[in-house]
Amino acid sequence: MSTIIQKINKSDQKLARLSAKILSESEEKASKNKTEAIKLSIHGSEEVVIIPLKALKLLNAIISNMAQGKSIALIPTEAEISTQQAAEILNVSRPHVIKLLEKGEIPYKKVGSHRRILLQDLLEYEANFKSDRRKKLDTLAREAQLLKFGYE
Repeated sequence: MSTIIQKINKSDQKLARLSAKILSESEEKASKNKTEAIKLSIHGSEEVVIIPLKALKLLNAIISNMAQGKSIALIPTEAEISTQQAAEILNVSRPHVIKLLEKGEIPYKKVGSHRRILLQDLLEYEANFKSDRRKKLDTLAREAQLLKFGYE
């Protein structure tokens, strides 16, 4: 599967806004009812497609982003990415990513002279980093409250 990145035009955005609410409500109902498969009928066709609830959630996320005018990129989590792509995902510099790799914080492999990172490993690192940061910020906020640094 290749990555698909396209700019969202105004007509796509408008159509996505109309669909986003319906998809969101459908996803909510299906989740409440613990439905595992969803039937979709295709307008202009007699076909009915049955998809997993996870696929509906993904479709909902895509449509919601389109409604906001955001571009979309789909990459399988098993995909290998370059250090530049990893830097763009983490919103850091490429040299910083290389330091993280060399310190062993993110697993990688070398293909020739190039480093390749599994997207899944990068996303796991990002989730752990965010969780760690949240815990540290909570601790700092509690200490600031105890020291009466303007927090009530």
